[in-house]
Amino acid sequence: MKWGNRVKGFKYGWMMLLAAMLVLAACAKQEPAPPTKVETTPDDTVSEAPSGDLSPLEKRVKVLIAEDGAASGAGFYIAKEKGYFEDYNIEVEFADFANSDDMLPALAAGEVDIAGGVSTASFFNAIAQGIDVRIIADKGHNMPGKSYFTFVIGNHMVDKIKDYPDFRGKKIGVSSRNSIDGYIYEEMLKHAGLTEDDVEYVHIADFSAMLGAINAGTIDAALNIEPLIAQGVAKGFHVRFKDATDYAPESQIAMVLASPKFMGEEEISLRFMAAYLKGVRDYNDAFFKGEGKEEIVDIMVKHTALKDPELWDKVNVTGLDPDGRMFVDDIKKQYETYKANGAILGDIDFDKAVDTSLAEEAVEIIGEYE
Repeated sequence: MKWGNRVKGFKYGWMMLLAAMLVLAACAKQEPAPPTKVETTPDDTVSEAPSGDLSPLEKRVKVLIAEDGAASGAGFYIAKEKGYFEDYNIEVEFADFANSDDMLPALAAGEVDIAGGVSTASFFNAIAQGIDVRIIADKGHNMPGKSYFTFVIGNHMVDKIKDYPDFRGKKIGVSSRNSIDGYIYEEMLKHAGLTEDDVEYVHIADFSAMLGAINAGTIDAALNIEPLIAQGVAKGFHVRFKDATDYAPESQIAMVLASPKFMGEEEISLRFMAAYLKGVRDYNDAFFKGEGKEEIVDIMVKHTALKDPELWDKVNVTGLDPDGRMFVDDIKKQYETYKANGAILGDIDFDKAVDTSLAEEAVEIIGEYE
């Protein structure tokens, strides 16, 4: 029977419709309809994927990371070796750059997707002059009492330098000014109640060269970095001196940087960040909880310059926040320090340059670290 403007036999049609409904109801009781099958698409946030959270990308993608084998790149290395990127159908490849000045334009142009960087005046100047890169997650900070980037003193100074004010009149080796090194150096002087005129700054660009200089007595102290600190202690070149968190407790040493193009590809960038944070969490489990440490050390030995597995028990490893959180206020303070020194021309819109949204969204999906 057809419905239209000229319906005939309304009463008869109504009775037939009612009868049909009763028949259907009876059939439904005898044979329940199967549940609706939902097809997974690349936009779904939950699937039967190995990751257990985000579904893998429909098409395999390659993400290019500018990384030089620094220990602070642990999250990248571990996520790669343990298959966290692979779970999302992401292939990562590492690219070497001679210096950050070459890396930043490539990052801004989208030729590189992700990079690791430290703050320098030249880095901030590049952003101020229009190089568009985003600071998106933690890639290294000092851990209280176990700083991986801190001062050491020569053996000939052990009885002379007992506290920070004792640096007065001493020769201190620092690798650079108007960089994170210079920033830490200046913060130490403030903490000690000293000025730059009270000490002798000695520029030594190569961290490894500081070992010989301090052992020879050419300098009295140095701001050095792991694993050279541990190696110098083992060889009797120097001793650790207190801890950088005494005067810079929330200092952002290194950062994960992203191209604006990569940030705009949310399906890819979100999965990348989730995988990265999983790698960072395994790192924290290994070095701060002692869980699965042997496997993580093997990965670090493979990807970094520290090839002695036993030395990984002696170094103070870099802190990596398992939720990707950064000390944003300290990043701004570093910028203001360089600017006060006359090393920066121009201003930075930090609301644009620092973007924590990707890490925050990834944490909402994979959960906060316990």
